[in-house]
Amino acid sequence: MNVKEGHIKVPGGRVWYVCMGAWGESEGKPLLVLHGGPGNTHGPLKSVLGALSESRPVIFYDQLGSGYSDRPEDPSFWHTERFVEELVCVRDALKLDEFHLFGHSWGTMLAASYLTERRPAGVLSAIFSSPCLSARRWKEDADRYLEQLPEDVRTTIAFHEEQGTTGSEAYQEAMKDYYRRHVCRLDPWPEVMAEARPLANKDIYLQMWGPSEFFSTGSLKTYDITDRLPEVSVPSLFLCGRYDEASPDSTRYYQSLVPNSEGHVFDNSSHVAYLEETREYLQVVKEFLNKVEGTARE
Repeated sequence: MNVKEGHIKVPGGRVWYVCMGAWGESEGKPLLVLHGGPGNTHGPLKSVLGALSESRPVIFYDQLGSGYSDRPEDPSFWHTERFVEELVCVRDALKLDEFHLFGHSWGTMLAASYLTERRPAGVLSAIFSSPCLSARRWKEDADRYLEQLPEDVRTTIAFHEEQGTTGSEAYQEAMKDYYRRHVCRLDPWPEVMAEARPLANKDIYLQMWGPSEFFSTGSLKTYDITDRLPEVSVPSLFLCGRYDEASPDSTRYYQSLVPNSEGHVFDNSSHVAYLEETREYLQVVKEFLNKVEGTARE
């Protein structure tokens, strides 16, 4: 397999990227992957979506501040607009004239912001995997999920959020119950998730999102791009798990706002369906990309 990696200069430093598959040797157009977080890394997605490089180039990069990219300490870099500009720089450096765009979780925020703010030409399609396109809806879903947790867990979570002690061991332990239900339902969690953890940047996550998946206190707390989703003009695919913190109802709502879009719910998955139901996930993505390109590849 042809693998190329390197660094690209972006506002604030350099980001690391890897391209699997070679231009000119593959049948399909490139797929550019935006990882979640903010502050996470490309690793878990690469472990699955890398398989798509058999028929097209697949490009992953670690957003500034995490993974193998530079880690500037200036907190003024951690805002959506800079990450959008970073995406523009990555695309320009890799000369992606025509490509498919994939975002997972926070990556869907980044993808939606890029598509609506920049209105870029050459984007063939967009895949919104476990989307968070309205922080308000995300919180409403999370509140419903929290009500389903055991009372002692709910009490512990509420106490530490009220006291501002979300860094405590008790809070961290209590939130695992939520994560086991709505982030990843595999037991044990895949090794690739454990390997990615030390490469992530908790400071970015805390500044932009908050102390946990269900308690947003950062700059993204008011993020809502739903009123602009009708402006997404490329064929789009919305994916989520049945138990996803990006709930099926919210995901279907986002899809309803985007013209020329379709969706799929993975019945035995939560937030990382690509790891929980890998075979079906890859099949759904492959079929969508092939359909957009007007081919009938298996």
